[in-house]
Amino acid sequence: MARMHTRRRGSSGSDHPAADEPPEWSDVDAEDVEERVVDLAEQGHDPSVIGMRLRDEGVKGTPVPNVKQATGKKVTEILAEHDADPDLPEDIRNLMERAVRLREHMADNQQDAQNKRSLQNTESKIRRLADYYRGDKLDEEFQYSYEVAVDLLQDDR
Repeated sequence: MARMHTRRRGSSGSDHPAADEPPEWSDVDAEDVEERVVDLAEQGHDPSVIGMRLRDEGVKGTPVPNVKQATGKKVTEILAEHDADPDLPEDIRNLMERAVRLREHMADNQQDAQNKRSLQNTESKIRRLADYYRGDKLDEEFQYSYEVAVDLLQDDR
């Protein structure tokens, strides 16, 4: 698949784990993993950070190589069950943070054509993601704008 905003070819995606069950050295309890996921979410960590923390730190000293293999559910599914899921999906929130930073940079540096192009590409990605999430995780009437992004990011923190 080609890259979105360049003329280069894309790289292949990551492979799924070869095994469909956790390794024998990782004998963690599914309830303990779910409890740790909810604790990390209450501390303000994103789902991707929660997965890395579980991989690196583990639960009760035992690393969790793959949350889905250990519990049968994804991190976001666990968070949704315990009503600890974030208001905005992580990917669109990260793009909005980048767009706000670029917009503030462009206010000081109007001549920066490269970052102007980067801002256009980022906002284009946000609009496509908003179309994908609209009605499900975003409001049906959601329309992206800089002001909306600033408001959502201030409410989210």
